[in-house]
Amino acid sequence: MAAHGHTEEQVKTPKGRGRPRSFDRATALEKALMAFWEHGYEATSVADLTRIMGIGAPSLYAAFGDKRTLFEEVVRVYTGTHGAFVDRALAEEPTARAAVARVLREAAAEYTDPAHPYGCLVVHAATNCTSPEVEELLRARRNDSIAALESRIRADLAAGRLPAGVDAAALARHTGAMIQGMSQQARDGANRKELEALAEIAMAIWPRD
Repeated sequence: MAAHGHTEEQVKTPKGRGRPRSFDRATALEKALMAFWEHGYEATSVADLTRIMGIGAPSLYAAFGDKRTLFEEVVRVYTGTHGAFVDRALAEEPTARAAVARVLREAAAEYTDPAHPYGCLVVHAATNCTSPEVEELLRARRNDSIAALESRIRADLAAGRLPAGVDAAALARHTGAMIQGMSQQARDGANRKELEALAEIAMAIWPRD
């Protein structure tokens, strides 16, 4: 799991409550991540977070700020760990086609892994959310991923690795729709094999040079 900023911190408790309580910030953050991933931003209360993270509200505010600030940090951790497979594939694979094939294959595995909540936090955590800032944060992350896909497809077009006339924006959005749809289907109970079958169909219609 996430281990960024792994430090032991002393968090002061209100006077009269005994000695300061020590907690592992990275572990507490990972617990918050799991709560937001499972239940979404709106349905996860500060009371839920303090119980799950094992710290009092004053300690939570001192260490992480308010709920929205904590969520923003959770999203940064998520995109650098559980959600990093998209950026890795785009960076490491030789073509857009190979990168997308890998992304969809890894999404099928990641979104159905029983070690954590199903689906993608960035796709689902702002469902029914009343905070425009939180909605915009996740919308921007999703759109950034589609823009990165489009950029990679355009590079392949320029290099002649895709047929001239391919609509790079539409192809990138198709891939984004597949990733988001696979996330929703995983939340709805689809298993890894079923999502891998979807990935195969998506790649069967991918344009070839």
